[in-house]
Amino acid sequence: MQMSSSRPERASLNKNDYEQLSSFRFQLRKFLRNSEDICRANGVTPLQYQLLLHLMGAPERDWLSVAELAERLQAKHHGVVALVDRCEKLGLIERRPMQEDRRKVAIHLLPEGLRLLGRIAELHQKELQLLREVFEHPAR
Repeated sequence: MQMSSSRPERASLNKNDYEQLSSFRFQLRKFLRNSEDICRANGVTPLQYQLLLHLMGAPERDWLSVAELAERLQAKHHGVVALVDRCEKLGLIERRPMQEDRRKVAIHLLPEGLRLLGRIAELHQKELQLLREVFEHPAR
């Protein structure tokens, strides 16, 4: 079996570097796992929650296009369209034609989506604070 040519000939990382990377990935995975559990306990998938979060967290506005959501979710356009469809059926969001190009749509939160987002985001605060502490003091 031939190894990839992009593999470094000699490791430039030391044991501590690997320990920090491992700790980072472990803490991040713990946060994500807890987030997944919180989302499911509140009746949505983690991706549905992320879509709501990105809409509320959009810089300087309260909506995003499907293309912008795809970028934020790091997902394919057609997958985001399906996700938007599911969230719309749940009454969490709505599509509105954009003023400058009526062929494009802006995705907006509805009151139910905002309420659900607020509840789930609040439940994330304890874990988020723990994650901040770990990253501020990585030697733990």
